[in-house]
Amino acid sequence: MARALNVYTISIFAAFGGILFGFDIASISGIIDTDQYMNFYGNPLGTRQGIITGAMALGSFVGALSSGVLGDQLSRKGAIQLGTIFWCIGAALQSASTGVGMLIAGRAISGLCIGLTSTLVPIYQSEIAPRKIRGRIVSFQYFALTWGILIQYFVEYGCSFLKSDAAFRLPWAIQAIPGIILFIGLFFLPYSPRWLASRDRWEEALSVLAFLRTANTDINDPLVLAEYKEIEEQVRFEREEASDSLRELFSKKLRKRVLLAIAIQVWFQLSGANVFNYYILYIFQSVSVPNSKFAASIQYIIKVVMSVPTILWSDKWGRRPILLIGAVIFASWLFVIGALLWQYGEPNPKSDQPYSWIVVGHPNVTRSIQACCYLAIATFAMSWGPVSWIYTPEVVPLRIRAKSVSLAIATNWLTNFGLGFAFPPLFRSISWRVFFILGSFNIAAFITVWFTAPETKQHTLEEMDEIFEHGQPPWTSFLNWKETNRLDMLAQDIETCYVMSRQL
Repeated sequence: MARALNVYTISIFAAFGGILFGFDIASISGIIDTDQYMNFYGNPLGTRQGIITGAMALGSFVGALSSGVLGDQLSRKGAIQLGTIFWCIGAALQSASTGVGMLIAGRAISGLCIGLTSTLVPIYQSEIAPRKIRGRIVSFQYFALTWGILIQYFVEYGCSFLKSDAAFRLPWAIQAIPGIILFIGLFFLPYSPRWLASRDRWEEALSVLAFLRTANTDINDPLVLAEYKEIEEQVRFEREEASDSLRELFSKKLRKRVLLAIAIQVWFQLSGANVFNYYILYIFQSVSVPNSKFAASIQYIIKVVMSVPTILWSDKWGRRPILLIGAVIFASWLFVIGALLWQYGEPNPKSDQPYSWIVVGHPNVTRSIQACCYLAIATFAMSWGPVSWIYTPEVVPLRIRAKSVSLAIATNWLTNFGLGFAFPPLFRSISWRVFFILGSFNIAAFITVWFTAPETKQHTLEEMDEIFEHGQPPWTSFLNWKETNRLDMLAQDIETCYVMSRQL
């Protein structure tokens, strides 16, 4: 128990990076409809609001791209500490901003931190975790993210009753607090044993591994020595190949794995979950949800609560079934929302509002759309939300892990920027059709996972080469009915999907 406690404690604290991520997501959603914000920044709508929202994602894109090199050179935790410095600078600029330009600059600088932490925290967690609970450990990143969103949103909700600029300045200034805590606390956390091994610091790697796996830091424990030996063999094997890790990212041998990691992160964003995170107030106000600001807060509570089952049981359910069933159900809710808006909506006669299509005089439709939004976010919180962060660092070998995950998360943030920038003008121009587009993206995500994503649960990171290079194609367990082992895999997938359906 004590040895597991070490890993849990360290991973939970490292997940403060997820809290920063959550503060980022909620830093706009709770104040965009306040008179104080709209009056001070000139009532930003459409493209202008999209640029303000997307600035954080653009900074995160740059931070994520640089995280591969920084994570290898400074260590995982050293690069995360660098990110927290950017975070505090950005928070100061946002809270003191005198106009839209300064606000955008502050959000972009804070984004550098989010790019670094969203990439390196899952890597750090996956590299210190035992294989049997790796999914749970990495899920803490997403769980912390949901708490960050919830805390920041309620801070903004409370501050929205202030009658001065403090309504938005105070929440943005408070963002610096978890950044300072994370910066200081990381001095007391160990380095990743796999990073230490990659730097030829073998004695430290063994010592850290013993600290993580035993109650009394016993370096002679047989399980510790076995895992140490496995890491040692993997590092030396990778060095014997003597390849350029940057060039190897898209080598024939690893191209599919890197592209899979990128695809998982792209579909994470194109699923539309962040549309609800950023612009839920626009959606609720357009369909006449009463007390929309408070109603929006409920989705953040749902996100926290519904991420718990996957944290507890992702290592039992498996990554693949969770992603498959989550994509289909999430798409269904989006299609229903779009259909209800199409059938019962009408053009908005007011041109100075952020939505051009409204639902008025249909209280049952309003409640149905509100419920579908809640169900959609619950589905995402149980599926793609945590599992995409688990899966991405698992599928690539140590020698390119930081750079591969860096590229995947950078793509995530580039997509996030595009979505955050494009949704306000799209919501004004094509209204309900945007939900059909997002639903179609989820179907595409299902197809991608079905054909390209093998199961990785209960395997060590060093075993991924065997899974991807010599394992059966992911879809064959559903097609070849003659082989007993594949029938067993099918039965396991069906049972898992059934259990998940009951949970949803």
